[in-house]
Amino acid sequence: MNPTLAAADALQDDLRDLRRALHAEPELGLHLPATQGKVLDSLAGLPLEITTGHALSSVTAVLHGGTPGPTVLLRADMDALPLDEHTGAEFRSRRTGVMHACGHDLHTAMLVGAARLLSGRGDLPGSVVFMFQPGEEGYAGARMMIDEGVLEATWQKPVAAYALHVSSSLLPSGIVLCKGGPIMAAADTVTVTVRGKGGHSSMPHTTRDPIPAACEMVTALQTFVTRSFDVFDPVVLTVGSFHSGDAPNVIPHDAMFTATVRSFSPESQRKVQAGLRRVVEGVAAAHDVSVDVDYRVDYPVTVNDHGEAAFLGGAVRDLLGAHRYVEAPQPVSASEDFSFVLADVPGAMAMLGACPPDRDPLTAAGNHSAEAEFDDSVLAAGSALYAELALRRLTRG
Repeated sequence: MNPTLAAADALQDDLRDLRRALHAEPELGLHLPATQGKVLDSLAGLPLEITTGHALSSVTAVLHGGTPGPTVLLRADMDALPLDEHTGAEFRSRRTGVMHACGHDLHTAMLVGAARLLSGRGDLPGSVVFMFQPGEEGYAGARMMIDEGVLEATWQKPVAAYALHVSSSLLPSGIVLCKGGPIMAAADTVTVTVRGKGGHSSMPHTTRDPIPAACEMVTALQTFVTRSFDVFDPVVLTVGSFHSGDAPNVIPHDAMFTATVRSFSPESQRKVQAGLRRVVEGVAAAHDVSVDVDYRVDYPVTVNDHGEAAFLGGAVRDLLGAHRYVEAPQPVSASEDFSFVLADVPGAMAMLGACPPDRDPLTAAGNHSAEAEFDDSVLAAGSALYAELALRRLTRG
């Protein structure tokens, strides 16, 4: 057995306990004091230079090797989601309306494991930055950590950056999925407000009804994305909320809907923003109503460096076995703010299957589900992979 993997296996029970403690006490957004405290306690006694964030409760831990050399960054996100947990897990969330439904508790435990594994290596030729990040779920915490200097933590920019993301479905437990190029989509958020003229429902001719106009906009936008973009560079637009009116016999003044937009290239991300405005403004003009569009660009496309993705695949094959690595046939349509790191540093993000072994990956509850459950037996393998990537990349220089 690879010595890194053997050492990680010896940590499995401790990592499982940490993961379950994090899972039972999840926190949202940028300020995670309890989570930060558990991470700091788990790193105590290791030869690390540790700093915490100012605008967010991040932890940056730097390990300096025995000889000078380059820097490699390893990242884990720590925040949870605003969901009531509907699993029967003994260690399920004790906080109403908050759940680790995306596996960030596993990511955090795995990175702690990697820090322990690498801290015992006196022959490390360079430095490793362990980036424990809050606010991945919509708060752009990675960008904030970059602004606070995580990429200059060793006074030199990392030569490579890596992140793992677990999946409660789709992949069998322990399988690693990666590819070069775009691996996850860009994410934008849109709020469209249609303003008309309200009145009595029995006399719609005296009003300018915003509801039919807004409904037509939703339908027109679905046609827009299927007829304006190459199927091999797609855009996904989903309207997730629609609100208007309070009574059945009143035509309201306003209607509002919100949508998320996913795209896989900067060109498509720019094109959909301009085209969406054109579509809703045209429909509004046809209905003699006005429309306001708040288009927020959230996360860019997550783009893996081709060389670093191939390097990661080789590490997986050597460490875990050739059968444990799968080349992704296409990107994943979810989004990630590790994209901000990869925009500055060559690196790779990979998916790690964590579907419980008694479930079918094709039907198991997926990430962001209130019923999502993760196989924490993958913690040792994830920690070993993080550590092995840093060791190999530093040795390569």
